[in-house]
Amino acid sequence: MFQIGRSSETPIDFVVMDTIPGDKHGELKVTQSTISRFACRIIAHRTTRTTQVYAAGFDSSRNIFLGEKATKWQNNGEIDGLTTNGVLIMHPPSQFCGGEAKPGIWREVSVGGGVYALRESRSAPQKGIKIDEETNVLQDGTLIDLCGATLLWRSAEGLGKSPTKRHLEQMVDELNAGRPQCPVGLNTLVIPRKATLTSTEKQPVVYLNCGHVQGLHEWGHEKDSNSHTCPMCLKVGPVVKLCMGIEPAFYVDSGPPSFCFNPCGHMASEKTVRYWAAVPIPHGTNGFHAACPFCASPLEGDPGFVRLIFQDNCD
Repeated sequence: MFQIGRSSETPIDFVVMDTIPGDKHGELKVTQSTISRFACRIIAHRTTRTTQVYAAGFDSSRNIFLGEKATKWQNNGEIDGLTTNGVLIMHPPSQFCGGEAKPGIWREVSVGGGVYALRESRSAPQKGIKIDEETNVLQDGTLIDLCGATLLWRSAEGLGKSPTKRHLEQMVDELNAGRPQCPVGLNTLVIPRKATLTSTEKQPVVYLNCGHVQGLHEWGHEKDSNSHTCPMCLKVGPVVKLCMGIEPAFYVDSGPPSFCFNPCGHMASEKTVRYWAAVPIPHGTNGFHAACPFCASPLEGDPGFVRLIFQDNCD
């Protein structure tokens, strides 16, 4: 059994902090967390090799820890309940990696492992309708939302079908081997493997309204704004640095990084970008929004991503 929560006490195996969108360096802190101290527990069965998720966890006294405001009920002599802000799960209806990945429906899991429809809001006192035909058994690609952080469960078999970190780095090397150029500065661009704070003439940026990739220059830049006119198609819009999304677990295939998320600029394969742009991540008390899996930045515009247009292989 593995326990997950905000508490740093001994029974917690994985301490989880609130995810702050766009915070790449861990400098920002949340003043009041919405994640439960003992949020959930995952039980892995050695014989059946299945894993199940349950709301809440055991404290130092080996008792299930639930807040005073948590929803509780009794059924056939057994007590069950939900954490204050709920533990939500979303199973993908089809194969996560190597197939046609599609998002599923969010449900809430109880202390006893029952699956329920969502409450009216995260902390509403009335539980949702029980969904008997669905289970708390984790499958490759299941999302677990703890109201402040969303976890992705990947199976060993699923990761075996996913690209490796080395494969992702090789695809970046192949893009750079094509010597993409900036059509204004006529200098060669170099796609970085990770985000950097510094800007150089080799750092590629993407025009988010059209997808043209260029170097950072002043042509068409409106003063005191992030509004730029693309010199290739004359569309006006924001620009952002490009950076490869180097986290293999988030990929649903091994395709080339030909798309990027809007507005953060993280690159990934077309299927990966389209999948995450379609996944509604719980946000706040009863809202949902799509987000970049690499930095948790909420996606902007429709569809929330753009196809990259490089000027490469010009020699």
